[in-house]
Amino acid sequence: MAGIKMVDVKKQYPNGFVAIENMNLEIPDKEFVVLVGPSGCAKSTALKMIAGLEEISSGEMYIGDRLVNKVPPKDREIAMVFQSYALYPHMTIYDNIAFGLKMRKTPKEEIDKLVKEASEILGMSDLLDRKPRQLSGGQRQRVALGRAIVRHPQVFLFDEPLSNLDAKLRVKMRTELKKLHERLHTTVVYVTHDQVEAMTMGSTIVVLKLGAIQQVGSPLSLYSFPSNRFVAGFIGSPSMNFLDCTIAEENGNLFVDTGAFRLMLPEDKAAKVRDHGGKEFIFGIRPEDIRKRREKKESYSEEHINAKINVIEPLGKEMYVNLSAGNLEFMAIINARFPLKPHEEVELTLNMDRMHLFEKEGEKEAVAHTAKNATTLEGARLMADLDESDDD
Repeated sequence: MAGIKMVDVKKQYPNGFVAIENMNLEIPDKEFVVLVGPSGCAKSTALKMIAGLEEISSGEMYIGDRLVNKVPPKDREIAMVFQSYALYPHMTIYDNIAFGLKMRKTPKEEIDKLVKEASEILGMSDLLDRKPRQLSGGQRQRVALGRAIVRHPQVFLFDEPLSNLDAKLRVKMRTELKKLHERLHTTVVYVTHDQVEAMTMGSTIVVLKLGAIQQVGSPLSLYSFPSNRFVAGFIGSPSMNFLDCTIAEENGNLFVDTGAFRLMLPEDKAAKVRDHGGKEFIFGIRPEDIRKRREKKESYSEEHINAKINVIEPLGKEMYVNLSAGNLEFMAIINARFPLKPHEEVELTLNMDRMHLFEKEGEKEAVAHTAKNATTLEGARLMADLDESDDD
């Protein structure tokens, strides 16, 4: 097994377009890393450079301790699974899984052993005599995985392998892939545009935008401590609310002033922007941190506003509620047990301990979260405790 290291890696095409500029990334051995970002952010290009399918314009690429810039794909000891299953329709499942081994002239007895081991891991031992057309989408994806597993690679590369599956099957296959990683203990680099997929699968997430790394961290750290507005808006569903604001001061207290309402900043956050009175910021708060007001005070720093309900999207346990205050629109997630109706007024509580302020120019985070870093076990437990205490 081996880790991956990219040092000042650049990808420039002959027409002059620079897809990736000076990418530096280190992926530890046995890590499950997800490259995530919108279309055109070069996440698949980065994966193909690791595989050797795209040439590196400059910089260094290491797999383990070996520099692989000039090493052809077949000699990099990697296995890649694409969005398309790319199965041979005229071959049995057994032959599809064994095909790569046969091309490498692996002894027949070894092929049989490896194919049966892989099919056992994937729960496909009774399907080896079938043809691809006789399998479901999820089963075909498992065959593609089996073809990669039999090679015992140092690194698994996945390029949006679940995109062709329906929603229910994607959820199931996410679980299967995580189980597979825990069983094989192999380095995995997984590419997806789906932030939910990234959050649920990766132990580490790399957020990309236009070929540049925006932030690297655990799912919980990216959710709780985004480094800029792009990461804050991309991670989390529904997306974080962003409202233009200024910082106002009154009687020694600092307020976020959106024009439609004022919210007092907790003292620890106020201290970080006290010298920026009148400066324009972007106020960010997640829909799950906006609740229907209750009589008793919450355990966090809270502020209250009145808003009008525009649209309600019931989801069983909770509702996505689109609201407006003045000329501002935002989203909240509210417990479904509260009887709400469109066009009525509702009083809301905002968790100011979890609010964010982003610089309007540059969009970097101006006020860090007050909780301990969630990349640590202690921080993760603290965040879980906060979630429980905030529960409606």
